[in-house]
Amino acid sequence: MKLFGTAGIRKKYPDELSPLTSYRIGLAVASLGLSSTAYVVYDTRTTNHLFTYSFSSGLMAGGVDVYVVGLAPTPVAGYAARKYKAIGVSVTASHNPPEYNGFKLYDPEGYEFTRDLEVAVEERVVKLPEATSWDSVGKLYLRSDVVDSYVKDIIEYLEKPKPSWSPYIVVDLANGAAYNVTPKVMRALGAVPLTINANPDGFFPVRPPEPRKDSLEKYLDLYRAVNPAAIFAHDGDADRLAVLDPVDGFIRQDRIIAFYAYLLLREGARGRVVVSVDTGNVVDDIVERFGGATVERYVLGKTHERIKELGLESIVLAAEPWKLIDPRWGPWVDGVWQVAILTREIVARGKRIAKILEEAGIPDYPWDRRSYLIEPLSIRDRVYASIVEELKGVLGEPVEVLDIDGYRYEYKDRSWVLVRKSGTEPKIRIYAEALREERLRDMVDKLESVLYEKVKLLGGRVVERTIG
Repeated sequence: MKLFGTAGIRKKYPDELSPLTSYRIGLAVASLGLSSTAYVVYDTRTTNHLFTYSFSSGLMAGGVDVYVVGLAPTPVAGYAARKYKAIGVSVTASHNPPEYNGFKLYDPEGYEFTRDLEVAVEERVVKLPEATSWDSVGKLYLRSDVVDSYVKDIIEYLEKPKPSWSPYIVVDLANGAAYNVTPKVMRALGAVPLTINANPDGFFPVRPPEPRKDSLEKYLDLYRAVNPAAIFAHDGDADRLAVLDPVDGFIRQDRIIAFYAYLLLREGARGRVVVSVDTGNVVDDIVERFGGATVERYVLGKTHERIKELGLESIVLAAEPWKLIDPRWGPWVDGVWQVAILTREIVARGKRIAKILEEAGIPDYPWDRRSYLIEPLSIRDRVYASIVEELKGVLGEPVEVLDIDGYRYEYKDRSWVLVRKSGTEPKIRIYAEALREERLRDMVDKLESVLYEKVKLLGGRVVERTIG
């Protein structure tokens, strides 16, 4: 039974994920013997209580005591796992559409489950372990105070900077789990948060929970009406963060990753900068500028595994677009922590986020990210294989090919393209970057033409194309 995708379990309710399956997963996790306690958070989806308590029932049937933290960002699950040496559980489908739900799981060190643990869970869901005896079942408690502890620790770690100003910063909370967490952190660090979509709503009525360029820039006029220093946008569970400037619009995630590296390397951090295979040249440029660190590209959604292999002390940071793991704070992805870092810099420097990036010398290379939903789903793998084959020559001769997660073709002019199948939705994703806009447009136009041609030849159609 294949349950786990790129990052955790995300399935449609009820056809792909039912309360019965949720119970079985909970019992399977309990049987791993990682801890006798678990901390559970959930996001705002309409099925959040259904899956929280069915999963918790499985944990308790396996003898694990469950502490339900309640509505809270996914990073709180990783934080609680490490703080209390427990299993961490977030009931969430992250940025997926509202009909989805699922689970992100953390071990007692705060690491998201590795692929070995995922395989072990899937095997035990099929061959279900026996429940514990009646006198050994776990108990259930409520622990909403964990969220307050999480916020307090973020603020104490970073400390409020000496303010140059009290800037307005818009934060679009996606009707999600960080509705009352992220604004509290921002305010404590000296900013004035202006909240958008701050009411928890599992229907996500205003915009999709994925904080993409195309969905966020629609509201740029609204955001910029208050002349903010920056615009932050979460996904539904707040492990992701997108950043916009009121003048320049959407800021490419790679530039934000490079800025985090800039801050840490400037302070003397040394080691590896582990990034996902879809990150661009700007990260390499910043690491090369400072020296003492190396860039390593890894599987999307699994950078935490590489950290665990190498040890936190060997890592400067790990990141993928929208997501950051900062070893100073913990081994989990944390969008609220990202907000805290950027808010602190904006307050201390007295400048808009775009100006800060410019002064730090963070380049902005032409880029493109597209996702294609193809029907019927049965042809997706053949379309993907055809595109991969075409890439061997359609854009020129590649100087390097990375096949650790999809296929990334790199060319001598430092342009590159990545084609991969989504691990969470039935989509093909294409990512591209070049040093010149003309080269980028040529690459994207050729690839898109190939994709549409292959889909048509196989009797299918592209029913949705998203950008950003």
